[in-house]
Amino acid sequence: MYEGQISGKKIEPKRPLLDILTMDSAYVSQELRERLHQLGFRQIIIAGKGNYVFTIDEKKQDALTWKKELTLESPKWGIDVPSCRLWGYSPTFGLLILFFFRKSTTRSYYLMNFSQESLRGAEIWHIWKQHHVVECFWKIMKSIFQIRSMQLQGDGLYTALLIKVFAYLLALRLQAHGGFSKLTITQIMRKLRREEDVRDFLATHFHNPFSRT
Repeated sequence: MYEGQISGKKIEPKRPLLDILTMDSAYVSQELRERLHQLGFRQIIIAGKGNYVFTIDEKKQDALTWKKELTLESPKWGIDVPSCRLWGYSPTFGLLILFFFRKSTTRSYYLMNFSQESLRGAEIWHIWKQHHVVECFWKIMKSIFQIRSMQLQGDGLYTALLIKVFAYLLALRLQAHGGFSKLTITQIMRKLRREEDVRDFLATHFHNPFSRT
């Protein structure tokens, strides 16, 4: 997420509004790492691929093999999954912190710390947990609020996106009301579309004045 300045039709990044970045498994390089640092991202956590090669304690092998061999510690303060934080060396990325963890009894994963600073295991884990929350949010936006169906062009696209986000926040607010507390967001939206006039509904459940235009 960036704050930018417009030069003609090109938007030039000025500085990030948030300095935390998380990414799913993707092709990454040392050049990308340095570019993200230049853009101002200080804390960068990336899910690693199984074929990346790391040297740990003078032993060199791919991450898939490391996931099978490493002993993960039991959940502890700040980390609610079995995990292991250690330093590794990659011929592509250089020296970096690796965070291996297990989400279930059978599958293990690992994260790479591309941050400009050394992070504790608990810090890496909590940053990554927010990645899952954001991912779930966009899945809801795509499936329930039909974000892909937006037809407006140019800046109108951002207006349409803002309306979708407001609708999501409205649904969350409704879940706090007694009559909607047992409904999922999907059920709430279906109920509104099927049974309610939106203006009358807002007047009933939200008593502050609002525009009807």
